[in-house]
Amino acid sequence: MTQLSTTRCSGRDIEAHVDELAALRIRVFRDFPYLYDGDLDYEREYLATYVNSPRSLAFLVHNGDRLVGATTALPLSDEEAAFRAPLAEAGFDVDRVFYFGESLLLADYRGHGLGHRFFDEREAWARQAGDFSHACFCAVQRPEDHPLRPADYQPLDTFWQRRGFARRDDISAVYRWQDIDQAQETDKRLTFWIRALD
Repeated sequence: MTQLSTTRCSGRDIEAHVDELAALRIRVFRDFPYLYDGDLDYEREYLATYVNSPRSLAFLVHNGDRLVGATTALPLSDEEAAFRAPLAEAGFDVDRVFYFGESLLLADYRGHGLGHRFFDEREAWARQAGDFSHACFCAVQRPEDHPLRPADYQPLDTFWQRRGFARRDDISAVYRWQDIDQAQETDKRLTFWIRALD
């Protein structure tokens, strides 16, 4: 693999990277299981949450001038209510939970350890950002017989478990987006994965 460069940025410094992050999100999330039919205007609005959070993280991976991977995180208290409420209702102190956003990698860059690096970066950031007891993220749930599920699709559950995260089927969020094979937005269930930050 060619030489890659990495950059950490936080809060307002993320603003300079919003458009390339938005484009990468649209590209990666178009694939199963997200099947997301995204647009730049929505993405800019979504990423503003990270720009406006002084303790957020965007860890970027470039090949030359091209963004080929990225991961994000921020205090759960800075996230929108759709992601805060399920943890609060489950008894977690949202002020002590760090939310791990997306992990994005173009297909050619997968399988080289960057997925682990993304978790290492976010966990280290959360530990130095304040008194956080837990980290969490959520992942969309799709039926095993979904018509757009590739025959060779491998869920990431085992990888996430090896990283110390436990799937919490009792804690989920509902989020809306338009699938690539649909004409309008529909509700999607996202299940939370949680680990203690020791």
